[in-house]
Amino acid sequence: MKELNEAIRKWGKTIGKDVVKVDMFLNHRIDTALMFRMGEELADHFASARPDLVLTVEASGIALALACARALGDIPVVFAKKGSTVVQNEEMVTSRVYSFTHKTENTIRVDRRYLPEGSRVLIVDDFLADGQAVHGMMELCDQSGCPVCGIGIGIEKGFQPGGETLRSQGRDLYSLAIVDHIDEKGNVCLREN
Repeated sequence: MKELNEAIRKWGKTIGKDVVKVDMFLNHRIDTALMFRMGEELADHFASARPDLVLTVEASGIALALACARALGDIPVVFAKKGSTVVQNEEMVTSRVYSFTHKTENTIRVDRRYLPEGSRVLIVDDFLADGQAVHGMMELCDQSGCPVCGIGIGIEKGFQPGGETLRSQGRDLYSLAIVDHIDEKGNVCLREN
């Protein structure tokens, strides 16, 4: 996606050879016009899959999931929570997920009522690296009897195995931007569409 690639080139920062920091426009401070364009692009790609709802993980995937769900005709957004609360009950589906960014493992959870059996689920997240979050959300869908009809990603790190693994499984994975690598000068090198 041209606008996203331009924002990454302008505002993206790197840390070492494997971290792309885009908090200036994507997941801390949000460029709303860009976010809604990203949501429209994902919606255009997945409209024919007819998702019933969009699933993401708190917190940084919520904005993109909401923009996509809006563009798909105001379908619901469900976000898996990383922490437990006193209002949760035994009707939760859970999965263990390792966070590449935070270097921690979390149990993500969704109340089973919010993933009604048979619902067609579109998974949306801001980043894809190793694919742990996506696999965790797919596990939540499996536990709920919900088919995953697609996976929409804002930025994929093409030099990490998440995208390749999902594509080799036959998943409809659509990433709006793919980072091929970070060069020796710390520049983000993007894959051209």
